[in-house]
Amino acid sequence: NLSAKALKASVEPVTAEAHSKVTLTAKPVTLQSGGSFTWELPFYLGPKGQTGLASFGVGLERAVDFGYFWQIGRPMLNALWWLEARLGNWGWSIIVLTIALQVLLFPLTWKSLKAAAAMKKLQPEMAKLQARYKDDAQRLNQEMMAMYKKTGANPLGGCLPMLLQMPIFVALFNVLRNSWELHGASWIFWVQDLSAKDPYYVLPVVMGGLMWLQSKLNPPSADPTQQQVMMFMPIIFTFMFLNFPSGLVLYWLTNSLVSTVLQIGLKSRLEA
Repeated sequence: NLSAKALKASVEPVTAEAHSKVTLTAKPVTLQSGGSFTWELPFYLGPKGQTGLASFGVGLERAVDFGYFWQIGRPMLNALWWLEARLGNWGWSIIVLTIALQVLLFPLTWKSLKAAAAMKKLQPEMAKLQARYKDDAQRLNQEMMAMYKKTGANPLGGCLPMLLQMPIFVALFNVLRNSWELHGASWIFWVQDLSAKDPYYVLPVVMGGLMWLQSKLNPPSADPTQQQVMMFMPIIFTFMFLNFPSGLVLYWLTNSLVSTVLQIGLKSRLEA
């Protein structure tokens, strides 16, 4: 006697040609004459969304993979749910959450911008050293380190604050890439499904343009190879994001826009 109990099912009709098959196996059971044995198999058949799975209270939400930083990713998705319940739109919820994160992380961003501004001031001196010791790489490194020590500048000062922010950005990146909750959710105009790619590639192209503008605002690297890498980075990211979910591209675009506005708005203060 095999009985199956569905916790909840929400499925679309399927044709005979597109049917699914599930095979269950069990250890042999010896029955006495006239006896019976019952297998009870609770199962779920439906969308793989964290919020819906968590509502059953049996840990099914662990099946949703948010990567290494899932401890951060799941609260992020809960925050998006909270915002969507009040704004009525997943796209605006992504934008508001991204801006809120930028506000919370502003102290780290400020340190990064200050370090970048300090390095930019040293660019003329660095150029002179590179011209003077172009044939002596070891001496060049020694002189540059002495200059950093004398001025108090730190070439890694702009990178370390960004590294501390990376777990949050990576967690939200994975949430927006893997969340069923965005399936069929519209934002505005041509973006009618945040879980699908932008049909006209507007978002990734604008995002690439903002990344290019950011690269121009940052001081050029002393390493020519690194300069070339940074020059091509916006192009590489644009092509990478062409087929990404539009909700994910919207997040990265908003993040780039806020960062660019901060750099431009604080430029005079940083230069002072």
